[in-house]
Amino acid sequence: MDIKTLVLALALGNLSLCATLFFYQYGNLKPRALSTWTLAKQCQATAWFLLYFRGLIPDFLALPAGSALLLAGVALDAGALWEAAGRGGWRRFMPPALALAIATSLLCYAVAPTVRGALVALLLGGFFLAGAAALCLDWAAAAMLRRFLALSMVALAALLMGRGVLGLARPDGWFWIGPAAMQVAGVGALYLMMLMNGFGYLLLAREKAERELARLEIVDLLTDVPNRRGFYHALAPWMALARRPGPPTALILFKLDDFKRVNDGYGHPVGDMVLRSMVDICKSQLRDSDLMGRLGGAEFAIQLPRTNMDDALMVAERIRAAVAAIPVKADRAVLQLTASLGVTTIRAEDSAVSLFQRADDALRAAKRAGRNRVAGAAVAGPLEV
Repeated sequence: MDIKTLVLALALGNLSLCATLFFYQYGNLKPRALSTWTLAKQCQATAWFLLYFRGLIPDFLALPAGSALLLAGVALDAGALWEAAGRGGWRRFMPPALALAIATSLLCYAVAPTVRGALVALLLGGFFLAGAAALCLDWAAAAMLRRFLALSMVALAALLMGRGVLGLARPDGWFWIGPAAMQVAGVGALYLMMLMNGFGYLLLAREKAERELARLEIVDLLTDVPNRRGFYHALAPWMALARRPGPPTALILFKLDDFKRVNDGYGHPVGDMVLRSMVDICKSQLRDSDLMGRLGGAEFAIQLPRTNMDDALMVAERIRAAVAAIPVKADRAVLQLTASLGVTTIRAEDSAVSLFQRADDALRAAKRAGRNRVAGAAVAGPLEV
């Protein structure tokens, strides 16, 4: 494959990726990382078309404009990877670095055009390394796909930068590699990088979407705490530990009193706001090791590791008092709410059914006593021999 065909393949490849991105998540609001990546591919496709049509387009336009757009596209590629990693700070550093790179390439075109290609290859390799660095974040927890992409990008960036260093040191080539071979090696590395970066990014986006779906299976969307399934899953190890000697684990069932009147009187949006506020109030009374989950409606469960019954009752009373003392400001009213709580501890013989039944019995006792109460489950009697 000659250099002209490689340039055309790069132009068409980036153009096809632009088309793919147009239909990817079509009709949905695209994440900022995906929008950045789309712009990167548009810049690169335009750059390669400019370079392919050299001759029809004068060199004094095609070469500087193509190099500038190519540098911008690769810089945005790296920015998209940092954006996908949740590090938006790249926007402070990338524009000045890109401006410096473009200015250097234009100066080189005017002063030393024979080494322009080598310099651009060196700069492109640097931006690719910046993108690979984003993939290397949280390496220990990274999936194999991300590790493979990171290592591949580092290897190809090293090849590209090696081409740049060799070209700058000796523009007319070395005894073992000529200028044409160095140029083919650089463009070939860019072609492989396009494939790795392009389809790899789409696979990473899919992997991220799958992780989000898995998270949504165990997290309540409204309050961002574990749902019933997620809470039961987190509670299981502590139930197993209850069979061993050691500090007990407590469970609190928490339910807002007369919550139905909030939904009926003010509407479900206000009810949703109340639930989110209640979660924030409760979390302010809990330790980092404690876990709160939403079982459904206005009913929540709170797991208190290594907490005995007396301490759990004290925590429940703190939560009850905080809910009663802190009004929730809605659009049309200020709501004063109360809550009833049932408290128990995990016993060695417990199953999930018996544990929640005992906590629910305590919660019902709190409601029967007039609501806005804390009630503890009956203490287990001694085992008969």
